[in-house]
Amino acid sequence: MAAAQPEPPAGAARRLARGCWSAFWDYETPKVIVVKNRRLGVVYRAVQLLILLYFVWYVFIVQKSYQDSETGPESSVITKVKGVTSSEHKVWDVEEYVKPPEGGSVFSIITKIEVTPLQTLGTCPESMRVTNATCDSDEDCVAGQLDMLGNGLRTGRCVPYYHGASQTCEVSGWCPVEDGASVSQFLGKMAPNFTILIKNSIHYPKFQFSKGNIENRKDGYLKRCTFHEVSDLYCPIFKLGFIVEQAGESFTELAHTGGVIGVIINWDCDLDLSASKCNPKYSFRRLDPKHIPASSGYNFRFAKYYKVNGSTARTLIKAYGIRIDVIVHGQAGKFSLIPTIINLATALTSIGVGSFLCDWILLTFMNKNKVYSHKKFDKVCTRRHSSGSWPVTLALVLGQAPPPPCPCSTEPGQEGRPQDEGQSQAGAILPPRARPTSAPSEQMVDAPEQGAGQGLCASKPSQQDSMLTDPRGLAQL
Repeated sequence: MAAAQPEPPAGAARRLARGCWSAFWDYETPKVIVVKNRRLGVVYRAVQLLILLYFVWYVFIVQKSYQDSETGPESSVITKVKGVTSSEHKVWDVEEYVKPPEGGSVFSIITKIEVTPLQTLGTCPESMRVTNATCDSDEDCVAGQLDMLGNGLRTGRCVPYYHGASQTCEVSGWCPVEDGASVSQFLGKMAPNFTILIKNSIHYPKFQFSKGNIENRKDGYLKRCTFHEVSDLYCPIFKLGFIVEQAGESFTELAHTGGVIGVIINWDCDLDLSASKCNPKYSFRRLDPKHIPASSGYNFRFAKYYKVNGSTARTLIKAYGIRIDVIVHGQAGKFSLIPTIINLATALTSIGVGSFLCDWILLTFMNKNKVYSHKKFDKVCTRRHSSGSWPVTLALVLGQAPPPPCPCSTEPGQEGRPQDEGQSQAGAILPPRARPTSAPSEQMVDAPEQGAGQGLCASKPSQQDSMLTDPRGLAQL
């Protein structure tokens, strides 16, 4: 038989392009394999049920993932403290024990002070708390030395200390120094009864939603109420003792050492409901690390200046107090179609994890797993020898020509038997057959024993699945 004349490359390229274009519009559907195995079916449904419960209960109900959300509301805080207390020497009002007095979200209430009165500019002994301040003679003090942790410039003299037989280096500065003549006063006697008004308003710009924590009443309600979580939620007037108690601290200890208490206001709002369901939630906790002595407590210094006989004098005050930090945060959510569709698609996709897990068990651990593997996967077999024309080979791969008899597996007893003469001829291709238009085939695997020992190949158990249409005649190349 005379060899076929090779087709010009341009014509072969056009036919290849037409075949690829035709194959692009083909629809492919997976083959369904039903495995009659109760244990595998229980695992499959259990995994699906767990995934479904996770998305329904946690994702949609708890996390409300069907909503569009906004965190960190725009917020303003105004505070006001009221109360009077007394120490051993005087009566203290709000203007003296609240620092700063502007009424912001961070303020301090002084509960204890150490006062060093009548400090003037001069020379005096250095504090013994300063490193290398003690001395035995003038040679131990360097004139002009300035210690950053000290109280002034050293003069070079060694002088007696304020009390006792010790000596320290003399300094030039505000004298006497703090620990040499300070007097302690406790202001915390009536401090637990101080009242603190915390006015807070928030705004979520994405949803154009605003609300405040004070009830809109004109009958003098705020003048006679104090905060209660159930009956007076919109009366944000707190007693200082109540705040410290809710933070789990001892007021007496905190008043002597000082500390930082956080008042946290949380606005979690479901805007699918009415505005009356969006309510503030208050919580209280200590913010400074009280178990670390080096950083626990809270104190600060300030001075009051005045004139004495024409010279400047001051009173130095070291104040211990309770600092209040008002912290506002929250989150608002409202139904939105986009996150709902995204999470539904994620849920439906995740259900496929059950199929992946069961396929893995089926093909790895089940008895006769090779039988299931042959049933599940169709093997595409091509000729061992080239047909002499690369378009024909490509058509076989694209499924546009009927595959030749499968050489991958042979019937028992036929090993080594030569193929038919018609099958061994290079380039001999069967004419295409029309694919049946019936529904996709469904293979039933009742048990591993029923299919054991059967040789499986894509072209033998289901010839109709292997016979693909050839609308463009690509197989005639």
